[in-house]
Amino acid sequence: MSNEFLRHSLNINRRTFLSSASIGIGSLALGSLLVPDLFSGKSDEDEMLPPGVTHFAPKAKRVIYLFQSGAPSQLELFDYKPMLHKMGGQELPPSVRNGQRLTGMTASQKSFPLIPSFTSFQQHGQNGTWLGELLPFTSKIVDDICIIRSMNTEAINHDPAVSFFQTGSQQPGRPSMGSWLSYGLGSENKNLPAFCVLLSRSKGDIQPLASRNWGNGFLDSIHQGVHLQSGHDPVLYLQNPPGTDKASRGKMLDHIAALNHMQEEQFGDPEITARIAQYEMAYRMQTSVPDVMNFSDEPESSFKLYGADSLQPGTFAANCLLARRLSERGVRFIQLYHMGWDAHSDLPERTRVFTKSVDQASAALVQDLKNRGMLDETLVIWGGEFGRTNYCQGTFKDGNYGRDHHPRCFTIWMAGGGVKPGIVYGETDELGYNIVKDPVHVHDFQATVLNLFGYDHEKLIYKHQGRRYRLTDVSGHVVKGILA
Repeated sequence: MSNEFLRHSLNINRRTFLSSASIGIGSLALGSLLVPDLFSGKSDEDEMLPPGVTHFAPKAKRVIYLFQSGAPSQLELFDYKPMLHKMGGQELPPSVRNGQRLTGMTASQKSFPLIPSFTSFQQHGQNGTWLGELLPFTSKIVDDICIIRSMNTEAINHDPAVSFFQTGSQQPGRPSMGSWLSYGLGSENKNLPAFCVLLSRSKGDIQPLASRNWGNGFLDSIHQGVHLQSGHDPVLYLQNPPGTDKASRGKMLDHIAALNHMQEEQFGDPEITARIAQYEMAYRMQTSVPDVMNFSDEPESSFKLYGADSLQPGTFAANCLLARRLSERGVRFIQLYHMGWDAHSDLPERTRVFTKSVDQASAALVQDLKNRGMLDETLVIWGGEFGRTNYCQGTFKDGNYGRDHHPRCFTIWMAGGGVKPGIVYGETDELGYNIVKDPVHVHDFQATVLNLFGYDHEKLIYKHQGRRYRLTDVSGHVVKGILA
């Protein structure tokens, strides 16, 4: 490069410089507006709290999430609508629907007849909370739970809706809620994972459930959910292969750890550290997992409380009992998925079958935790990914009908862990189609859960590929009205 070229390239006036650099300066200005502390000198590591350190005093130590995959109908179980009975068979008023989005399964329907619930409702508890007749056991704990009737979501199909609830995003790849809490809180028991997953299902059509819903996403793999199965091997590949005893297995793992430490020193990859921790955890789980899944030390009263199904491994009832045992041993996040609630047709029969399989055990879990003095520190959540429409999908036939997906309003309930008991929060219109009071979005729900564990959802962050991520993405507000 010649001296003459350098003199020419450096000989620029202020107007030329500002014109050439305008894009860069504009980007810096925009960045400082979007992220006020962008140039504060603080690193992302400075903002991240060490594991187990919260932003403020937590009310909950652990969570048991009873996820009803497939979407239960709130109109048959929780949201009593006498007007539906009065207007049964009439068309859904266009002013109520207001042109809102429908699924591909009903968008082509020429008629949207309103369908009343086949169940009767009664009032229960000190506040006279309305519940459907198919929930006799839940009605007995109604003074211990908070029913939220104003949940809403943008997701209208199962897979993105489940992903939205579990990860805060309709697109796959984000860390699940259990992974976020594992990342924030760490584990209370070095012999068990901080995040465990249990699956059960009832008869009928079952929507597929992807394992990425309990995945760690971009967090270290030590935070992914560990699926505990009901068979001979609760965790696949955990036990020693034939011909290998515990001592030789331990020596092998020591040598693998030494090799991994060498790689860690050379490359500084945090995933190598996570791999070392996973090997060590797996070794300890060889004893701890069989112990927690062995119900022989449970009194007969436990099986009576949870119901006869609790004697059958892999059922929802058995998983609820197992969840209590895991929570006793310090597991932070226990996720139960009960699959099969989807009811586009034959809803009355399917709802009877499913509520019978989950009602007693769900209520028993809350009562059991309360009896053991654990409910105050254990958050229990019950609900699906969206609700069901107030109109019939397809043709109504002799009391048999189906309901399509309805994201505009649906019901979940929560108990313990700092949640106000015995209340109903939120309200829908008299036809159960829109929310008229205190809406709770999925991100609001997630922000509230993190708050109960002592975290400001806007500050529990993780930087990945140049962006700061959080469970609630860029929205969410704590629902203060349900906090005790």
